[in-house]
Amino acid sequence: MSSTASAGPFADKPTLLGKRALLRPFVDDDVAAMAEAIADPEVGRLTGSVNSSSVAPDEGFDEERLRRWYGSRADQTDRLDLAVVDRETGECVGEVVLNEWEPENASCNFRILIGPRGRDRGLGTDATRLVLAHAFETIGLHRVSLEVYGFNPRARRAYEKVGFVREGTRRDALCFDGEWVDSHLMSVLAPEWEQHRGRPHLP
Repeated sequence: MSSTASAGPFADKPTLLGKRALLRPFVDDDVAAMAEAIADPEVGRLTGSVNSSSVAPDEGFDEERLRRWYGSRADQTDRLDLAVVDRETGECVGEVVLNEWEPENASCNFRILIGPRGRDRGLGTDATRLVLAHAFETIGLHRVSLEVYGFNPRARRAYEKVGFVREGTRRDALCFDGEWVDSHLMSVLAPEWEQHRGRPHLP
């Protein structure tokens, strides 16, 4: 057995090519772009947190701390963090993450962050399809799940577009700006992915 295989399915950090997006391991030059994306007020609002990245809560937005965080992503064997690159411009515009891996259940959590430079051009949809294809077809996961807040219906529709199915609601899961907000649970299962490959609404 190879060292990569023995380390687990997330040890390999692939480069995935889509129509609009390229997913690849982070490089040092991505740090400034990620700092900009994380600091975007819209990102903070829609994720329900000022600190909306995968960076640990005490890491903040300090560029040196972000450099250490993203510089260590290639060493993680229990999760996958990839930069989302706009193929048209070559810029890093965000990240996709598979984390909270449960090997006994062949499942994990999915998260995506797209900064202002990458919005409204289909990059998020393309990136989501790419990483889900990797999760189901290469890693062999059975379930990929996420949570999306009630004040982000646009994201929920985008997730449904690629095959996520709503499972339930955590009522009043977040207190944001003095108001209680629901969190919707969604997932895609391997048999569903096998049928639609991220395009469930096509005839």
